[in-house]
Amino acid sequence: MPPIVRIYKKSIVTALFLVIVLGTGGFVFRGELRNLLDFKKITEQAGLPKETAIDETQNLEEVISREENISSEIAADDSSKDSEQEVLGAATQKKPLPAEINLKVPFTPQAPHANWELPYGEACEEASALMVHYFFNKKTFTKESADMEIKKLVDFQTKKYGFYKDSTADETARFIKDYWKYKKVRVLPASIDAIKQELATGRPVIIPAAGRLLGNPNFRHPGPLYHMLVVKGYTKDGKFITNDPGTRNGANYVYDQKALMNAIHDWNGGDVNNGKKVIIVVDKNK
Repeated sequence: MPPIVRIYKKSIVTALFLVIVLGTGGFVFRGELRNLLDFKKITEQAGLPKETAIDETQNLEEVISREENISSEIAADDSSKDSEQEVLGAATQKKPLPAEINLKVPFTPQAPHANWELPYGEACEEASALMVHYFFNKKTFTKESADMEIKKLVDFQTKKYGFYKDSTADETARFIKDYWKYKKVRVLPASIDAIKQELATGRPVIIPAAGRLLGNPNFRHPGPLYHMLVVKGYTKDGKFITNDPGTRNGANYVYDQKALMNAIHDWNGGDVNNGKKVIIVVDKNK
């Protein structure tokens, strides 16, 4: 066999060997990377505060209600300085925010069966709204129930509004009210304190976000242009606890508070990075 042919064959064998090795190594590496991400998630979750069920938040709502009533009394009572000072004293003794809280919001990814084709790839708004609704109604998800509920929400919006993709905060609040008949769904300016105040009274918070600013390593590169997720708690050390429907690893996913605040932006016609910083808060019907 001529030397050139022999060298050529040897090169082909070497190339095939490298392809097999690198392919196998890449597969192993991806598996190891996935395991590392899962381990990081499990480690972070181990230190999270105990989850608070909807029934356990009732006393928090009662505290806020009493404070609001006291404030109303102050405004209405002009008859006596002494009585006004008594009421004022009671009103200023507000219960401070808990050091940490973690509401027991059930989780579903927006693609319950890991099928990221439409409508699931665009269903973060629906999945986020569903998680809040299920929390208020003490329900849990199966893959089948989540899949059915997401499709029903998509169908409802398509028929009623003519679209379901890339819903703004106001549009998301609208379909929550129209579909489930919630009487009060608020879109508020976003701040760390505003989010904590709502969580402390037993209300999960839905946030619109520039998905690529979230820096979630579980997202498919480069991440969603626009995203929605649920904030369900906060920790003592400056983290927000979320249910992020954009990944199967989204239950109790922890974001740094400043990083999450930086990513909060409304749709803004597709110019998401310049969208308003707002949050969506659903008040449970009495």
